[in-house]
Amino acid sequence: MASIESATPASTAPLRPRSLAARLGITSVPRTELQRRYTQSGSKFVKIMGADVHYVDEGSGDTIVMIHGFASSLHTWNRVADELKHEHRVIRLDLPPFGVTGPLRTNAGEIETMNLPTYRRFIDTFMQALGISRATLIGNSLGGLISWDYAVRHRDAVEKLVLIDSAGFPMKLPIYIGLFNSALVRVSSPWWLPEVIIKSAVRNVYGDPHKIDAVTLRRYVEFFHGEGTRTAIGKMVPTLDFKDVDTDVLKTLKLPSLVLWGAKDRWIPPEHATEFSSRIPGAKSVMYPGLGHIPMEEAPERVMTDLRAFLGTSGATAPAVEGVRSAPV
Repeated sequence: MASIESATPASTAPLRPRSLAARLGITSVPRTELQRRYTQSGSKFVKIMGADVHYVDEGSGDTIVMIHGFASSLHTWNRVADELKHEHRVIRLDLPPFGVTGPLRTNAGEIETMNLPTYRRFIDTFMQALGISRATLIGNSLGGLISWDYAVRHRDAVEKLVLIDSAGFPMKLPIYIGLFNSALVRVSSPWWLPEVIIKSAVRNVYGDPHKIDAVTLRRYVEFFHGEGTRTAIGKMVPTLDFKDVDTDVLKTLKLPSLVLWGAKDRWIPPEHATEFSSRIPGAKSVMYPGLGHIPMEEAPERVMTDLRAFLGTSGATAPAVEGVRSAPV
C-alpha cells in the first residue's frame, strides 16, 4: 500500500490568479462555481431542508459516515476515505453552511442559524434521506459534537464512534471564530474579509503549518468566501456556547469508541481528549505529538494506523489500541 503520510499534495498546475476584490473578500464565489471546482468522483446531491447538500458515497460494506468541522468540508477526509472505501461504504458530506453545500435557507429565503437543534434536524434528515439505519460515525471538531450527539439520540443506529479533536465541552472559542461575536465583524465580513485572515486561520489548525499546500489553502479560502457562507457564520457563531451541552450523557453510551487528538491542537484543548475518554465507558484514546486540530488531514497515515486497528480493517498493521497512549512522532 502506498504511503499517505503527508497532507494532500499540491497540484502541479498553477493556480489561477484571484482579483484584488476576490482576495479582499469584497466579492463572493458563486455556488455554481464552487460546485464546478470542488465536486469530485462520487459526488452527489440530495435536497435537505431546502438545500442541495453535497456528499460523496463510495465503496461497499459496513457504512461509515464522516462529518467534518467548522469551516471545513468533506475534502478534509480525502486521504482517509480513499483507504477506507476499499472495505467499507464511506459517506462524507459538506455540512451547511460550508463547502459546496452552503447555507440552509428558510421558506422566506432567509439564511438559517446553524445551532445544535438545527444540526440535529439536519443530520437526522440526511441519514433518513440516504436510508442509513446503522453506521460507524467519525467526526472532527463540530462534526465530532454532531456525531456523539447523534449516537446519544439514536443508540441503536451507531455501530462505533470515532471522535477526532471533538467539540462539546466548555471552552474559549478560537480567536478566528470568536471574531464573529463582534457585531462589527458580523456586519462587515460579508462585504470585506481578506483572504490573508482565512489563510492564517487554516495554518493555525495544523500542528506544522508548512505542511499546507497552496491548493488546500485556496480551497479553504474559496469555501469561506462562498456565496452566503460569511453571513451564515455570523449568525452561527454567537450560538456556539457549549456551557449548556450535556456531556454527562456520554457516560451512558455503550458502544466501541475511539478518541483521537492532536497534541498541538490550538482550537480545542488537548485536555478535552481525557474528558471524552473518561466519560465514554471503555473509550480508547490516542494523542498525536506534533499534530494539530485536523490530524486526519495533516498526517492521514498516522490516523489510519489507529483507524484500521479500531475498525478491524484488513490493512491493520498495529495491534488494537488499548488505553491512552501517544502515537509515535
